[in-house]
Amino acid sequence: MKLSEIINNIQVKRVTGNADVEITGVNIDSRRIAPGHLFIAVKGTQTDGHRFIPAAIEKGVSAVLCEELPENISGDVTYIETSSTEAAAGPAATAYYDFPSRKMKLVGVTGTNGKTTIATLLYQMFRKMGHKCGLLSTVCNYIEGEAIPTEHTTPDPIELNRLLHDMAEAGCEYAFMECSSHAIAQQRIGGLTFEGGIFTNLTRDHIDYHKTFENYRDAKKKFFDSLSRKAFALTNADDRNGAMMVQNCKARRRTYGIRSAADFKARILESHFEGTYLEIDGREVGVSFIGRYNVSNLLAVYGAAVLLGKQPEDILLVLSTLRSVSGRMEYIRSRDGKTAVVDYAHTPDAIVNVIQALREVMNGKGELITVCGCGGNRDKGKRPIMAREAVKASDKVILTSDNPRLEDPDAILDDMEAGLTSDQRKAALRITDRRAAIRSAVMIARPGDVILIAGKGHEDYQIVGTEKHHFDDREEVRAAFGL
Repeated sequence: MKLSEIINNIQVKRVTGNADVEITGVNIDSRRIAPGHLFIAVKGTQTDGHRFIPAAIEKGVSAVLCEELPENISGDVTYIETSSTEAAAGPAATAYYDFPSRKMKLVGVTGTNGKTTIATLLYQMFRKMGHKCGLLSTVCNYIEGEAIPTEHTTPDPIELNRLLHDMAEAGCEYAFMECSSHAIAQQRIGGLTFEGGIFTNLTRDHIDYHKTFENYRDAKKKFFDSLSRKAFALTNADDRNGAMMVQNCKARRRTYGIRSAADFKARILESHFEGTYLEIDGREVGVSFIGRYNVSNLLAVYGAAVLLGKQPEDILLVLSTLRSVSGRMEYIRSRDGKTAVVDYAHTPDAIVNVIQALREVMNGKGELITVCGCGGNRDKGKRPIMAREAVKASDKVILTSDNPRLEDPDAILDDMEAGLTSDQRKAALRITDRRAAIRSAVMIARPGDVILIAGKGHEDYQIVGTEKHHFDDREEVRAAFGL
């Protein structure tokens, strides 16, 4: 592909060299550069890609997209100057991969909690309806049934467009993806064409990156601001930020809700550990999910499917067959009647929602023992709130490590304990080693009790320092149960 075709929809300040040079690849990582590539020098949060222009030239790039020319210009390389390489990376990648998002119906899901569940269930539903689909999520990316491991909620724009291109090549008609606040703020989804967007909810998260809640909220809002008139915007009427998300949105606006007036409504009829019996838009259906927040997630799935042209009766039929996403309310039973629930809940609101859901199905029987921690090098402000909410709503709590990363695990627990009263501190156990904490919870539990292991969910690793060590909460629970 010619360079001129790639940069056609980018705001270019100046081109130095041949704009019609052939390009054989696009990259923002100089380590992955090959001869004939276009290297995009992005100024990231950790490092400035302009530093790696000489290394990219040594590897044989044909062109460099940058914000400022390097001191030493190579006559064999074409330089394209733009005001923001971060903003240009997405449009450049999507042009190079021949606009893959235009070849399918792409739906983005954003919000604090529920993104993975909604995107994954939509993927499962549309596959069950006979469509070829792709999924981009925190747990795993999928092209049809092929799993492609992921390290970020939303990949960088090059990887993202490559995946969408592969989905289009595989004949995918639909793709469902999580859109994280980081990805929106860093314009990783720039240049993509969305059929629709879904807003779940908004609570405190990622303040370490966004600095303020308002910045975090506004990052989510930018996604809806960018939707076209042809797209739909489906927002949660039960969340006060839902209306704000679509203030400047040109797309067709629809809402879903349990408590509020909405276009798509649901009501809980019965709830048990095995599932919930619901009424959705006047029709009854049984699902294998528990908790009010999961009903909200399922309602978003239902509403999105309707907006994508499916009939309500067909949607409800498939909805009744769907199963929980890995590491989300995943429960394991011991031989002597104890129940452990592994969940990804890692924000104060998510902890409250999960505990509330468990209390509803426990119906006053047995005790709830919660094991939770907070990640290192992340938002410190939520640590005392997480501990306070867990202690308030549980019968017993064990504070432990999550992914400490470069922080001292005990210092993280100190931050959590700062949110507790002196009496609450005495009542809460503190066990830094996560394996020991899980085993202790199992030991103190009695038949009929429920043990919530919160924070890591589907993750099969623990990050200590800069290294990932294998660690899976589900494996630890089964070992402690002797299964």
